[in-house]
Amino acid sequence: MAAFNLTSSAPSILILNGIPGLETAHIWISIPFFILYILCLLANSTVLFVVGKEETLHKPMYLLLCMLALTDISMSTCVMPKALCIFWFGFKEITGEGCLTQMFFFHVTAATHSGILAAMGFERYIAISEPLRYGSILTNVRAASLALVGLTRSALFFLPVLFLLLRLPFCINRVIQHTYCEHMAILKILCVDTTVNQRYALVILLVFTVVDLGLIVLFYALIIRAVLRISSQKAHQKALNTCTAHVCVIIMSYTSNLFTSLTHRFGEGIGAHVHIILANLYVVIPPMLNPIIYGIKTKELRGKVGKYVCRM
Repeated sequence: MAAFNLTSSAPSILILNGIPGLETAHIWISIPFFILYILCLLANSTVLFVVGKEETLHKPMYLLLCMLALTDISMSTCVMPKALCIFWFGFKEITGEGCLTQMFFFHVTAATHSGILAAMGFERYIAISEPLRYGSILTNVRAASLALVGLTRSALFFLPVLFLLLRLPFCINRVIQHTYCEHMAILKILCVDTTVNQRYALVILLVFTVVDLGLIVLFYALIIRAVLRISSQKAHQKALNTCTAHVCVIIMSYTSNLFTSLTHRFGEGIGAHVHIILANLYVVIPPMLNPIIYGIKTKELRGKVGKYVCRM
């Protein structure tokens, strides 16, 4: 009987069911998600284009911003095209390998995003506390190295997630109640105890959040200490204003990520459709707003973007 109910490896085909209970409204639900996804691509591509074209923006701060834009595009693109195919055409099938690949790259990209935010906090600390030595301490190569370390760290932490999944048998029921292959959603179609998988995933979430947020808090404590040493009130304001965009992005990214992750694990009283809608909003709204926030709050970038907009 057990052999009948289980498959020993990832099945060839899985079904992504979309948003359960709201199947008849999929077309209407797709409209805001499609608009948000297109805006995400346009906003982040604009940042990449402008920074790439303008040599005056070839600095560590904008290099890290470009890397943030790349992770934003990647995270949204891991999810939205397949989700829109489900909403529009009912294309719910995905191969087992494709599902695990989507899960891996989505989570690695999200974790890398967190690491880049921490690196941007370090960049702001150097810019404010050591302005005369900024160019020698933080070069473009070192900034790129920080992002590469973040990517490598994410991949190494999430590789065991793949191996833990591959060793477990899948149920005959291959329907995933989600629009994409999120780790917790996949665990629900495994027919064995997944406590180890859930605990490891929770440890990763806490480690990345505690380490990266802890570093960011440390950098901003050092920034505040450096700012308080400046006698001029005007200089205080100017220094802190350079951090506004980064702080806004941090608050939005971590709040949405933690809320989505924790409600998916512990919010049993919340409907599945709410979980799934929130999970999809997480992959389009922060990635769409991040470049807009930087464009509005960063005078140099705003001016360069404005120059290209006026030429159109």
